[in-house]
Amino acid sequence: MALGAVAEPPVRRRGSDYAQLSRRISQAGLLERRPGWYVTRIAFTLGAFVAGWVAVFLLGDSWWQLPLAALMAVATTQVAFLGHDAGHRQMFRRRGPSELVGLLAGNAAVGLSYGWWVDKHNRHHANPNHEDEDPDVGAGALVWTPEQALETRGFGRWMAQRQAYFFFPMLLLEGLSLHVASIRAIIGREPNGGGYTVPMRHRAVEAALLVAHTAAYVALLLAVMSPVKALLFAVVHQALWGLYMGCAFAPNHKGMPMPTAEDELDFLRKQVLTSRNVRGSRLVDTTLGGLNYQIEHHLFPNMPRANLRRAQPIVRAYCAEQGIPYAETGLVESYRQALGHLHEVGRPLRG
Repeated sequence: MALGAVAEPPVRRRGSDYAQLSRRISQAGLLERRPGWYVTRIAFTLGAFVAGWVAVFLLGDSWWQLPLAALMAVATTQVAFLGHDAGHRQMFRRRGPSELVGLLAGNAAVGLSYGWWVDKHNRHHANPNHEDEDPDVGAGALVWTPEQALETRGFGRWMAQRQAYFFFPMLLLEGLSLHVASIRAIIGREPNGGGYTVPMRHRAVEAALLVAHTAAYVALLLAVMSPVKALLFAVVHQALWGLYMGCAFAPNHKGMPMPTAEDELDFLRKQVLTSRNVRGSRLVDTTLGGLNYQIEHHLFPNMPRANLRRAQPIVRAYCAEQGIPYAETGLVESYRQALGHLHEVGRPLRG
């Protein structure tokens, strides 16, 4: 889908558009750090996370561990959201404290490589929804363009025809996929004795934390419940964590325009036209970790999460001034649009 057909840019100096918006946001004080808010958020989130694992220990060998595993999936995702904020330096301006929180939240608490995620996520932010540049829309278990669909073969082609129906069930495997990707990023090397495939500042620390996380996770479960219950707990916990993570990220870009090499977009339009906001209350803000303000987040990645709601009216009004479409919908409708896009991508194969 060519972005040139989506919006007719106004006749003006396009290079200055983002600078003008940035000045409005800065003058409103929305790029200032919110240490008090983050101290409260971290204390509450980590408190709930630790309390959940204490409950697992105290409950012992009981089938009630399975509902608790579902609650722990929610707590784990909320901790992962803190790692996301740290990766964007929303909490601290300095790299050191940001990396410390990211390593503790990602590697130690969740079992997700912080360095791998930062590298991958930065490439996504640089070129959102770009088939050749955004790792989130590269061909894989799912395909995002008709061209990717036509390149599939065998079982992959069968899946591509029906991927909209399998999208949510496949998210149950997303947690496992993230763990595997983290390990591969830490140990993976280029062919013929080349360097590591993923740049990482603290590779040894990340590896040690992932090993410690895995050992503690397995030891705790086997110490308090039977092997069968421990396995079922892990399956429920990891499956629902992956589902929650996928449901938090799916509404943001899936089904939005995908720029190509022929599209010449400035930073403002590149970020706005490829992103979708999700309307809702502060409960939605908390549930989605602030990612429901995807447009504002992509325009100002280091803006503290608590300021995104306040930035939205400014960004929306500015986009209206510039004649730039500003996509915003409800949560259910965002999933409908994402699934509709996946179904449409497979149409050439069904025809």
